[in-house]
Amino acid sequence: MALNVLMLSTLFPDISRPNFGVFVERQARELASRPEADVTVIAPLGVPPWPLSRAGRYAPLLALPRKERWQNLTVYRPLFRIVPKFGGATNVGAMTRAILPLVRRLHAERPFDVIDASFFFPDGPVAQRLSKALGIPYSIKARGADIHHWGTRKGTRKMVRKAADGAAALLAVSGAMRRSMAAMGIDEDKIRVHYTGVDLDSFEIMDRAEAKAVLGFSGPVVLSVGALIPRKGQDLLVRALPQLPDVTLLLAGQGQHRRTLERLALELGVERRIGFLGSVPHHKLPRIYAAADVMALPSESEGLANAWVESLACGTPIVISDVGGARELMDRPEAGRIVERDPDAIAAAIRDLIDHPPDREAVRETARRFTWAANGDALLEHLQDIVARGI
Repeated sequence: MALNVLMLSTLFPDISRPNFGVFVERQARELASRPEADVTVIAPLGVPPWPLSRAGRYAPLLALPRKERWQNLTVYRPLFRIVPKFGGATNVGAMTRAILPLVRRLHAERPFDVIDASFFFPDGPVAQRLSKALGIPYSIKARGADIHHWGTRKGTRKMVRKAADGAAALLAVSGAMRRSMAAMGIDEDKIRVHYTGVDLDSFEIMDRAEAKAVLGFSGPVVLSVGALIPRKGQDLLVRALPQLPDVTLLLAGQGQHRRTLERLALELGVERRIGFLGSVPHHKLPRIYAAADVMALPSESEGLANAWVESLACGTPIVISDVGGARELMDRPEAGRIVERDPDAIAAAIRDLIDHPPDREAVRETARRFTWAANGDALLEHLQDIVARGI
């Protein structure tokens, strides 16, 4: 009989946010495509009390169906109450109370074998509570900020540690993340490195000149893909731009840091050479990667960024900071450069890659080991092992 998996994820796409957690969705689809596994996704939606729930980004969430078929997956979207900006530590209890009746009903209809939590917070502590209620084991995957941020905050770090201690086994998106978890006191023997995947059929090498022409660009293009938040370091790219007078910088992503970046660009006189692309649909990213001479993301912290791997798969070298799994990924000079989080160092690395472009096939070769098939094989084996051990 197929393994019956309950996948819990607070980061999962919906019609109003098609890019939100698209890599979690792809991992879920890969697992569900296998005859050895049945997957049910619970993707809780946090909304504040009325009247805030009727405004801004929350209103579209209320309009979503509580159950739907999404990319051949059965997805439940129960609502739970949040207190914006202040209630991170309270989300675990609120989410558990909101989804436990649904989980009990589904478990009674066909018992789940294991819970797969996609993030450490709040998903991990919620999975721990569901595990206790249902009497089944759980696993949690660490991806980046869920450990670096929530795992260190005063109000949440104990919950993160407790969830790790209670898990049957754990996943980390990189070896560096595994070491970070161990440094927090989490049992390293429980942690398996589980790399992300990339669709090598969609993210492929295209004609760069043609891609630039389609998008209306000429000359060197530097792309940065990531949420516009301080941690991602787009401000360092803006500060590097005066040293790259022939370069256009494209920022794909959205976030509260956009106005700060716009003001900085004006101060430096480079505003005409920056394009804010907003949230780009995931299926349109390959052509933008193809148009770029370099993809740069000087983050303060990462696990192993999907944008790194996607860019390499398109034959576009990357300039990134020495964080997370950077050195696990960058196993050849053609892949790009690992640099200090300094505008001068970033500008120099970008200039070198533009003036001396590496062979694009050699760049792509870096990404070939990061397939979704390998990701799915490893996840299935991980969950099967948990159930077989009866933990």
